[in-house]
Amino acid sequence: MGKFKDILAYDETLFKDERVFDQDYIPKDFNYRDSQLEAIAVCIRPALRGGRPINARIFGPPATGKTTAVKLAFKDVEEVTDKVACVHINCQVHSSKFAVFSQIHKKVVGHAPPETGVPFPRVYEAVFKKLARNGKSLIVALDDMNYLFYDRHANEIIYDILRAYEIFPGAKTAIFSILSELEFPYKLDSKVASMFRPQEIFFQPYKYSEILDILKDRAEVGFYPGVISEDLIEKIAEYAFSNGDLRVGIEILRVSALIAEAEASRKVKLEHVEKALEKSKNLHLKNLINSLSSEELELLKILASEKENESGKVYEIFKKNTGLSYTKFYRIIEKLEGIRLIDTKFADKSGKGRTRNIFLRVDKNEIP
Repeated sequence: MGKFKDILAYDETLFKDERVFDQDYIPKDFNYRDSQLEAIAVCIRPALRGGRPINARIFGPPATGKTTAVKLAFKDVEEVTDKVACVHINCQVHSSKFAVFSQIHKKVVGHAPPETGVPFPRVYEAVFKKLARNGKSLIVALDDMNYLFYDRHANEIIYDILRAYEIFPGAKTAIFSILSELEFPYKLDSKVASMFRPQEIFFQPYKYSEILDILKDRAEVGFYPGVISEDLIEKIAEYAFSNGDLRVGIEILRVSALIAEAEASRKVKLEHVEKALEKSKNLHLKNLINSLSSEELELLKILASEKENESGKVYEIFKKNTGLSYTKFYRIIEKLEGIRLIDTKFADKSGKGRTRNIFLRVDKNEIP
């Protein structure tokens, strides 16, 4: 029976805690972001003293810890005081005005309002009357806030949150915008811009050594001892660093172990990691496409099905199919190029007014 000693039994697992590898997991030790956490704390601190919190623009490339830092800060605040309501909203999921305030209502009042039959002013009033009655400040983190601009709700939402004091005297509110863009290319109305004026908090990309340390920590907490070697973690860290995405490394750790389990191995081996790397490449693309809005997906479908790739003509088809404005179209182009699903190149070098051609960077068969 000795030759079977390294084979995993059907009810055994390599995972001590598989949740450690979830994308929304908040680690106990959140390293390499002390200065950013302190900057977030500075914005929150006035609310702890009964004052108005400070607006913040939290920005940096994807997978640099922005969301985790905000969630961790919010968790810490709510553990030490009941005088600040902290609401984190995923704007990819909740992009309409009613949807955003439904999430705020759920946090402040204790339940979401009915989706139909309740006028917005009643939802708004319920939120701020409850806050005023309890003497609470409100901080709303709008994660991926760019989605509010795509649907043209951003100015209204920001204005309604920050102007609450005009209708409900004493209301103290702030907005944390979380964005992956390094610049802020979105147009705010002048009255909104004058109220927002955020403190800027930048999250720089992780260094290779930092990614390696984080992956080692996740492996130590998430796996049983001896499941994966340091050499293999280094290989995964190199791949994650080359892709500029820590989340990719965390996911490869998880998938490598799942593959090892499926093959009844008590350890993660090189072949398991290599299979996970290949799966990661395919899964990353699939997840990117699945995360797109219907309008973003429509543009990819147009590029996949039409021979035309000149931006103006592509927009004509896009407008016919969606009815959306050129501004919306341009924002979608920017996003899809930023996440490397498309490329754009100028058609000529004749100066101003140059048209661009749009090219898919993925096989058209990958577009559903």
